Amino acid sequence: MHFVEAKGILSAGNGMNVYRGCTHGCIYCDSRSRCYQMHHDFEDIEVKRNAPELLEKALRSRQKKCMVGTGAMCDPYMHCEEQLELTHRCLEVIDTYGFGLAIQTKSDRILRDIGLLKDIQRKAKCVVQMTLTTFDEELCRILEPGVCSTRRRFEVLEILRQEGIPTVVWLSPILPMINDTRENIEGILEYCIRAKVYGILCFGMGMTMREGNREYYYAAMDRHFPGLKEEYQRKYGHAYEIPSDHNRELMRLFHATCAKWNMVHQVQEVFAYLHAFPQEGYEQLSLFGTYL
Repeated sequence: MHFVEAKGILSAGNGMNVYRGCTHGCIYCDSRSRCYQMHHDFEDIEVKRNAPELLEKALRSRQKKCMVGTGAMCDPYMHCEEQLELTHRCLEVIDTYGFGLAIQTKSDRILRDIGLLKDIQRKAKCVVQMTLTTFDEELCRILEPGVCSTRRRFEVLEILRQEGIPTVVWLSPILPMINDTRENIEGILEYCIRAKVYGILCFGMGMTMREGNREYYYAAMDRHFPGLKEEYQRKYGHAYEIPSDHNRELMRLFHATCAKWNMVHQVQEVFAYLHAFPQEGYEQLSLFGTYL
């Protein structure tokens, strides 16, 4: 872990990253990709120690309220947040100035800030996004070794619902030949139904790979799934998009289940909800910017 004085904190799309890098160790993580120009080891977390002050300066000067997004690139509740509490302090700023929050995590540490989340929801709008990829708990520990289990994340979603905080699930990525099964998707969807999530983001059954995250993923395959790397290399080569052979069948299952249980499942509609500040409408459909 190392500390920097950042020059800015909010992107043009009102997204922010308090940290750069991550200690969750998810084997598929796109944020490892070299295109993001991270000039330090991924596990050597870069900490923007002046993030709360920068955020306060940015929000204090805004005449129009909006949703602030965080977690798109680096989890705001990784291990170092327990001691540093920079995410907590940024949430206090958002609450103080009456802005909305769309926050994404895989960690149950978010429950530490549930009081702040409820305050933001009461004054403006707060949406918590939770990534669920793997219903099988043993497989989850392999794919996402440094973060709480899928079962625990489901429990967090239930707690948030009970506290009146809306939630969205990211059903992504789904790894070909590993968790692209009907049983896995049905299990995750059952969790979403029980937790009464507002919506689910799914971009198709598959994943992406590029320089940086590809090498890390393949090294993990050699450790945990001997021989599977060679199958990927034969089938996909150096492709960026890595679709599952079961994409069509599983996407039919996904859309049908979401429609049956009234969970929003069209990508643009979910993003519109995440970006829409109360009484502002749904005109902004792009992803939160990834200000690194």
